[in-house]
Amino acid sequence: MKKHELTPGYEISPVIKGGWQLSTGHSLTTSIEADQAVADTVAFVEAGISTLDFGDIYTGVEELIGKAIKELAVRNGGTARSMVQLHTKYVPNEKFLHDFDRTDVATIVERSLTRLGVEQVDLVQFHWWKYEAKNYLATMEELFKLKEAGKIRHVGITNFDLPRVKEFVQAGLAPASIQLQYSILDRRPENGLVQYCIENNIGILCYGTVAGGFFSEKYLGIAEPSTAETRSSIKYQLVIEEFGSWELFQELLQALKDIADAHATDIGTIASAYILKQPGVKGVIIGARNISHLKSNLQIDSIKFSEAELMVIRNIISKSSGPNGDVYELERYSEKHRSIMHTNNN
Repeated sequence: MKKHELTPGYEISPVIKGGWQLSTGHSLTTSIEADQAVADTVAFVEAGISTLDFGDIYTGVEELIGKAIKELAVRNGGTARSMVQLHTKYVPNEKFLHDFDRTDVATIVERSLTRLGVEQVDLVQFHWWKYEAKNYLATMEELFKLKEAGKIRHVGITNFDLPRVKEFVQAGLAPASIQLQYSILDRRPENGLVQYCIENNIGILCYGTVAGGFFSEKYLGIAEPSTAETRSSIKYQLVIEEFGSWELFQELLQALKDIADAHATDIGTIASAYILKQPGVKGVIIGARNISHLKSNLQIDSIKFSEAELMVIRNIISKSSGPNGDVYELERYSEKHRSIMHTNNN
């Protein structure tokens, strides 16, 4: 898979393997088999999906990635570290934000490095739960100090809205990237943030492009599910509700199925490819728990849409009622969206 430049001098695979699905507590019904998760991660990297996205609060995942790096070294020798791009997060506890201690930044980043078994992480993406707590600028200052010290190669952010991104840029703390929820169902980034990122050379990394697995043949032609298997399922069923209705989602699924058939692939691949082709987008994060979809994941960057196919998708989008507002606004301030999150895992 040909790499894309995220920021000058730094390239990533445009399809990124996400790690939230591997965290303890993500699934409501099954547990993670650690050895298999490590083997699957190695398989992704060796196949060309070499950028790994995870987080300090994804319980157990940094340790899994550390084991995968060791296995890559066994299989590939001294080139192992250069084969992979490591993207973690820094997510301080919500309850400490008003009385934030700057030293926590270095403490958690050092913990991530230890868990991963590396001296430098390629990207640390900063998330902040409450804008009412104004210490997010101070936190960014500490992350940039760690960048200067060589602990972090690049500093990114995740789930910040347009006013806060502007604050960072104006304070001389421009991030290399922003990770946000962006899909055919959820186009809130298009409400000003995408254009600002393009103008300020901030690469956009997208999660939720397959809506927690709802963009799948599995859900085509069935009634709306009444139970959930994972926290992702709960989260993205709410997004479908904001989009309009299960009936409108079914219309979208059928259209994506028709397009997928024309490209000899599946609905999830088409949904991710559509977002990868949007302006400013540098990568899409695929929450793969195993290698069952690896072959189709490798197709995402090569999909070329006809104008007629794009028009079909846009026509259905025009019927949607939301989600509305800025990036992550519902997840911060709407209780039914917010209750899915674990805000005190550090």
